Amino acid sequence: MSEGFTEQDAALLDELGVEVAPRKAASYTVREERIIAGFEEIQRFVDSHGRVPERSDDRDLFERLYAVRLGRILADDEWRELIAPLDRQALLSSRVDEMTPFPEALDDNELLAELGGEAETPDISDLRHVRSSAEKRAAEEIATRTRCEDFERFRPLFEQVQKDIDMGLRETRPFERKAEIEPGRFFVLGGQKAYVAEMGRIFTQDYGDKDARLRVIFDNGTESNLLRRSLQRALHKDEAGRRVTEATAGPLFADQTADGDEASGTIYVLRSKSDLPFISENRDLVHKIGVTSGSVQERIAGARLQATFLLADVEIVASYKLYNIDPGKLETLIHRVFGPARLDIGIKDRFGNPVTPREWFLVPLNVIDQAVERIRDGTITRCAYDVSTASLVG
Repeated sequence: MSEGFTEQDAALLDELGVEVAPRKAASYTVREERIIAGFEEIQRFVDSHGRVPERSDDRDLFERLYAVRLGRILADDEWRELIAPLDRQALLSSRVDEMTPFPEALDDNELLAELGGEAETPDISDLRHVRSSAEKRAAEEIATRTRCEDFERFRPLFEQVQKDIDMGLRETRPFERKAEIEPGRFFVLGGQKAYVAEMGRIFTQDYGDKDARLRVIFDNGTESNLLRRSLQRALHKDEAGRRVTEATAGPLFADQTADGDEASGTIYVLRSKSDLPFISENRDLVHKIGVTSGSVQERIAGARLQATFLLADVEIVASYKLYNIDPGKLETLIHRVFGPARLDIGIKDRFGNPVTPREWFLVPLNVIDQAVERIRDGTITRCAYDVSTASLVG
């Protein structure tokens, strides 16, 4: 276990394809890098399709190539030893049966010919390492992925963007145009998050299009120095390719609005007047936290008839007007932060049906105030609620 990570953290990072422990310190040879890159393409295929690639004639040409490539790795002890630390899907336990009908000496282009296809311009989402003698332009467009030596600089960025996505501050949307590719932007390609760390000077290609060289960091600890148009084509070709939106600005809380501000609603904090034993014993700590785009008074009207209000009247103990923010996303964010303190209260509604209200939390009012301040200054995504200390941490 890496220092600073819990088992839960490690499991989550593994699900995201982020390596908790760095790869071996020794640098790889060009041949080893090509083998690793080819294996990573097989892994992305398995992530996408949920199975190992197959050689049968009714399969896609690229799938058949991946199957041959996997067979070679399985049949070669040196290659198996190289790949073993990266085998997160247990592919090395696959059967070799009839996976290697072609001589090992054939390269990817010759394999494609044997399989009934022709080599195309390489693309980082498929045959990145297919090379033909006439592909000078392809070699300029796509660079081999290598291990990112300073990945620890970027790891917190990937972790933060995932938190932003989980909390609704960012979204993944279909990629649309090249102008979206610029330093500081995140994308999803081949099931991995990709971060554009740097962009070189813009130049004009021989065929007239403007382009630029990028340094792209991937969340599995590798990087590639590829052209912007190559990344553009890869994102268009990948059916699951996405761009990650910028984090939405935090809500504005103010006594007076600025010109152009539009009211979005109100965060409200309520206490229940229910006579349920747990509620009456902890009345000062049990709060319902919600967001409404209308009036809070209208929202709580008839509370005693609604199971979400525990079939009892409530009192408003705090409210915060908000501007220029999506109420639904904000409510989701708040509930995620206080999720560890969510109460599991089971009651029956007035018709006798069992109901479990989801917006009641065992949280002190002053901590809710602190959370609102952290929303205002944009640092809420770094916070978590610690039930043992009844405080925000992070």
